[in-house]
Amino acid sequence: MFSSKRQKLKLTASRRNFAQEIARETDYPTRLSFYTTPPLQEITVEDFQTWAIDRLHVLGEIESAMYRNKTPAELKTVMADLVDKYLPLASDSTRHAKGDHLDAERRKDHYSHFILRLAFCRSEDLRARFIRTESALFKYRFGLEDGPATTAFIKSLDLDWQAVSEAEVAQLHDKLLAASGARSIDHESYFKVDWTRVADLVAMRRVFVKGGLAYVPVSEQLSLIAAEFSTKLAAALEMTARAIPRLDEDDRLLPILTHLSKGFTAPEYTASGDFDGTAVTAAQVPSLLQHFPLCMRNLHDNLTHAHHLKYWGRQQYGLFLKAIGLSVEESLIFWRQSFKQITDEKFTKEYRYNVQHMYGLVGGRKSYRPMSCQQILTGPNPGAGECHGCPYKHFNKDALNASLAKIGISDSKTLKEVHESVASKHYHVACTKVFEATNPNVPLNESISHPNLYFEKSSGLGKDSTTQAIAAEVAQGGEPMAAD
Repeated sequence: MFSSKRQKLKLTASRRNFAQEIARETDYPTRLSFYTTPPLQEITVEDFQTWAIDRLHVLGEIESAMYRNKTPAELKTVMADLVDKYLPLASDSTRHAKGDHLDAERRKDHYSHFILRLAFCRSEDLRARFIRTESALFKYRFGLEDGPATTAFIKSLDLDWQAVSEAEVAQLHDKLLAASGARSIDHESYFKVDWTRVADLVAMRRVFVKGGLAYVPVSEQLSLIAAEFSTKLAAALEMTARAIPRLDEDDRLLPILTHLSKGFTAPEYTASGDFDGTAVTAAQVPSLLQHFPLCMRNLHDNLTHAHHLKYWGRQQYGLFLKAIGLSVEESLIFWRQSFKQITDEKFTKEYRYNVQHMYGLVGGRKSYRPMSCQQILTGPNPGAGECHGCPYKHFNKDALNASLAKIGISDSKTLKEVHESVASKHYHVACTKVFEATNPNVPLNESISHPNLYFEKSSGLGKDSTTQAIAAEVAQGGEPMAAD
């Protein structure tokens, strides 16, 4: 089923996981959706992976922006850029011009949502993250629609909202007016719903509550619709989680879903291979340290101090340097100068081959990519005498503070935000906060998900060199090279 050709993955009603669902392909009358009907047509494995990865990238960046306390306006800007790039959905007004392409966009949106449901239904934490980010995406898209489109969409949902009569609105006029904060509610309509369905509006004192019911004006319908979306998605994820053990996916489908569920993974990386138009030399490396992420600065500091790095440290740092433009010849010079306490003979015998292997010149002749944050976080933990890994994950609080102080971060606000991100295991968010603190004049609308992306953004090198071909990493399991 999962051949190298564009063989199709069948998602049909005959499969047990969809046996109880409606056996028809969904049409797409609007770009808004509660995703109530699963997709049942065939798709290629390539589309399965690519669509899921594109949506995962969008949700991951939304989550990162939310954890970085972006303002609503900033979050909207982040989502606009992401959605346009990875998950575009044009409005119905463009149907005449876009034709089948419009349905193709909506089909991708439909399928990618359900694919990620399979990946993120597997634990309470994953479900909560999925609901939070999908709800934010839904609210963004809802805000793009015009009045007639949103009205038609709401009517199609057949929600159990109780309309408030004009007589009751008149009776409660003063209380409704006080809750609204508006000068007048004379032309406002209201719905009554259980207050828990609009807890955000209740918390902000923007609705009147009586007898456990919240009186929600139509002007606040976005919060009400978003609450309905979240509630229904939560119930659907619970159902999917119960069905997972009974699914009969292809043997190669499960590893893909497992890889996706590990988190919002890092994009695949293609290095530019030069710095300001020329190759990076061994002598230039120290002058570029200010643009290195903390993990690479830590490796460089340890290398400078001990004149040695163990295997995984050499792999992590060596592949990073390769990606910023260090040729194999310059890499050999760099490592030989760094390992100054050993003889030329020992270096040639024990380390030269390893460097050449990274560049694909010996052994299996595979040129290895630099390690992403995901690979570093899920790779071997550093043991005694080792210093590879992620400082945000592997350092204690004092060691992390000391490392941050070395790069000029000592203010309590930034340290507090970094440690909060570390405590919640959002290590990429912590790294992104450090980037923003040390590069205040560099615009950043995405989270740091790769050490070389950090370097590119900080130094201005290779602004167009980062690609999103992570399907290859998913297919290969995202594993770094093993020791020979």
